[in-house]
Amino acid sequence: MAMKHVAVLMGGFSSERPVSLSSGNACADALEAEGYRVTRVDVGHDIATVLTELKPDVAFNALHGPFGEDGTVQGVLEYLQIPYTHSGVLASALAMNKELAKIVARTAGVPVAESKIVDRFAIGNKHPMKPPYVVKPVNEGSSFGVVIVKEDQSHPPQIISSKEWRYGEKVMVERYVHGRELTCAVMGDVALGVCEIIPTGHGFYDYDSKYVPGGSVHEVPAKISLNIYQKIQTIALAAHQAIGCRGVSRSDFRYDDRFSENGELIWLEINTQPGMTPTSLVPDIARAAGHSFGELLRWLVEDASCSR
Repeated sequence: MAMKHVAVLMGGFSSERPVSLSSGNACADALEAEGYRVTRVDVGHDIATVLTELKPDVAFNALHGPFGEDGTVQGVLEYLQIPYTHSGVLASALAMNKELAKIVARTAGVPVAESKIVDRFAIGNKHPMKPPYVVKPVNEGSSFGVVIVKEDQSHPPQIISSKEWRYGEKVMVERYVHGRELTCAVMGDVALGVCEIIPTGHGFYDYDSKYVPGGSVHEVPAKISLNIYQKIQTIALAAHQAIGCRGVSRSDFRYDDRFSENGELIWLEINTQPGMTPTSLVPDIARAAGHSFGELLRWLVEDASCSR
């Protein structure tokens, strides 16, 4: 039987274009090795026309950020009736909006940090929240635009209201949670392992920590108590299901165990299009759970559908 024709959607025009190209090419290489017929598609505004002419059996979505991860391209694929990987229109749009995703997750019993949405120009010279706090774009990924305000900082970060800011007029201000950076992947209806991310030479898991080789250490499984490990898996699956995710997702957490093993555990956000680069987390987590990179991608392709 002929193998499926898979169009790997990559690139796009968000801030995460370079990351998407890396993810897409890694996925295309692995899918070709699995025997699929693969076409690499650098997504532009003519994507509907390109896919109509291409007529793939499946669209493998390796896009990141706005237009590729927020329900937009998912809507195009639904309209064209091309089966696609990962989450559908509603779950993608919801997960991409960090504040709305937190509201839904909170109703499912997921522990989240206090936060609020403010106009970036309203911050001015007065702290919008008692430091320490984090300012982040509402609809971006890969740590773009994330600013940490420490306890001793006398005024808000000026970059937020400057001309250099390019991440939208509304920002989320969230209480800073001390502690370790943990993440958990969900594959279908199964929570895989928990990974601790240890940035090397960086204050937090920023862009370079994510994508520069050697920028961080991925410790899988994370060296935490079995109780906390299982709790993270339970919460990750609950968030995945509450938001309506499909395929593979990845939930990020902060765990403050400075004073007690049963310290504060906070869910930060969910990623419906986790990175698939050579330095990405989900391939590492899946590998530790017994799934090779090729097997993970094959599962995603065979799981693809419309009406997700």
